[in-house]
Amino acid sequence: MPRGNAKEPTFDEVATTRDGRDITRGYVDPLQIQQPQDSILIGRGGGNYRTYEELLRDDQVAATFQQRRLAVISTDWEVEAGGESSEDAKAADFMREQLDHIKFDNATDKMLFGRFFGFAVAEALWARDGSYIVLDSIKVRNRRRFAFMGDGSMRLLTSDKPTGEVLPDRKFWVFQCGSDNDDELYGLGLAHWVYWPVQFKRNGMKFWLIFLEKFGQPTAWGKFPLGAGEQEKTKLLAALQAIQADSGIITPEGMLIELLEAARSGTADYQSLLNKMDAAISKVMIGQTMTADATAAGLGSSQAQVHMTVRQDLVEADADLVCHSFNLTIGRWLTEWNFPNAKTPLVSRRIEEPEDLRFTAYRDQVLAKMVPISRRYVYEKYGIPEPDPGEDLVWSPFDLAAAGASGSAGSSGSAEFAEAAGGSRDILPPGHVEQLQQRLGPIVDEWIATARILASEAKDLVDFNERLQAIHPEIDLDEFTRHMRLGRLAAELAGRADVLEEGS
Repeated sequence: MPRGNAKEPTFDEVATTRDGRDITRGYVDPLQIQQPQDSILIGRGGGNYRTYEELLRDDQVAATFQQRRLAVISTDWEVEAGGESSEDAKAADFMREQLDHIKFDNATDKMLFGRFFGFAVAEALWARDGSYIVLDSIKVRNRRRFAFMGDGSMRLLTSDKPTGEVLPDRKFWVFQCGSDNDDELYGLGLAHWVYWPVQFKRNGMKFWLIFLEKFGQPTAWGKFPLGAGEQEKTKLLAALQAIQADSGIITPEGMLIELLEAARSGTADYQSLLNKMDAAISKVMIGQTMTADATAAGLGSSQAQVHMTVRQDLVEADADLVCHSFNLTIGRWLTEWNFPNAKTPLVSRRIEEPEDLRFTAYRDQVLAKMVPISRRYVYEKYGIPEPDPGEDLVWSPFDLAAAGASGSAGSSGSAEFAEAAGGSRDILPPGHVEQLQQRLGPIVDEWIATARILASEAKDLVDFNERLQAIHPEIDLDEFTRHMRLGRLAAELAGRADVLEEGS
C-alpha cells in the first residue's frame, strides 16, 4: 500500500491497441496478423518488403548504408560485468567467449539492416557444453518470413501456415526502431525516407538516357517519291535502320535520306537532379553529404575531411540499438540459464571520438615543462615503434621538440638536446642547435606562459585540459613548423656533408 493518502497507480495498460479503442486502426484482433502502418510500403509495395529491398540496388543507398554499418562494426565490442561479485565476473568472461565464438561483428552487421527496414530478426541456435547452455550460432533471418500479431507476438509465416506459426520462447532476438510510437510493431526504417529520392533519381536517369539518345545524335529522315509502293517504303525504312549500325548504305534511285538535327531551347540539367537526389539520400543515411559528394559539390578537401566519418551520434545510436537489444534477449537468457545468481553482463561498443593529435602534441609540449613525460608514452601515444636497445637512431621531430622545450637557449639546453637525441652522437653542429633553440624558445615560452595562466585558474587537471582545448583553435603553429622544417633540412644536409667528407 502507498504511504500516506496517495492513491495507488493504475497498473493495467490503458491505451492498448487490442480492444478496438485505437482510432487509428479500429478493432485489432489479437490473433490476426497486423499490417505495417508505413504508408509508402503499403501504398507503393502492397506491404511487401521487396519494395524496400530494391532500394539497396541504388549506388548511393548501398554506399552510404555500408559506410554507416562499417562505422559501427569497425569499433571494438566489450563486455562489462553486471555487478561486482565473482559470479558477475564469471558471467562476463563466459559472455566474451560466446561473442568470440559467434563472430559478433558479423551478426551486428546483418542486424543493422533493421535500421533500414524498421525491424530485424535473428534466431539463436543453442547447444550444450557440459553443464552449460552455449550459443552455437546466430542466424539473422529474412524479415519477410515474419509477421506480428495483434497481441504483439511474432509469428513465422510458412506455406503450411500462412497465418503464422507460433514461435518458442527465448529463441529469437528481435528489435524494432524508427517509429515515433510503440504501437507500430514493424518500426519505420530509413527506406521509408529514401524511397522517393531513389525513384526520382531512377526516373531522372531514364529520361537523361532518352535525352542523350535524342540530342546526342541526329535522327535519320527518309523521303520516298510520290507513288512509291509498300516494297519501296520497306526498303527505305530498312536503310534508315541500317544507318545506326553501318557506316555505309545503298538506296534505290529517287529515295532521299537526310539527318535531322533535334533543336531545343532552355535547359535540361539532369545532372543537377541526380546530384540533388544523391544529396538527399546521403542526408537520410549518414546525416551529411560532404563525404560522398564533396567533389560534385565543389567543396574543398579540408571541408570534406571533416565529414570523412559517419556522425558520432549515429554510430553511437546504432551501436546502442544492437547491443541493448542483445543484452535484453540473448544476453539475459544465457546469464539466467548458466549463472542464475549473476547480473546480466553489459555488451557495448567502444565508441571514441578520433583524437586530435595536433592538439595532443601541443598539450604534451606544454605539460613537459611541468611534469615528467616518459619516452614510452610518446611512442605509444603517437604510434611510433619503440627502437630496440642499441638500435641506430635517426633524427626525429620529437628530438627537436624536446630541445625547444628544454628551456632557454644556452649550453645547458644544448647538452639536454644532445642527450635526448641519443647521447654523444651529434645530430647538428652545435651552432645550428643553439640557433634552432633560440628561434623555437620564444614560441614555446609563449605557450608555457599561457599554460601557466590556465593552470593557475583551473580547478583540477580535467578543467585544465578543457581550457587547453578551448584555446587550441587560436594557437598558431605555422612559425614553429617552419623552424622545425628548417632544422630537419639542416640535419639532412649536415648528414650528407659528413658522408661526403668520409668518402673523400
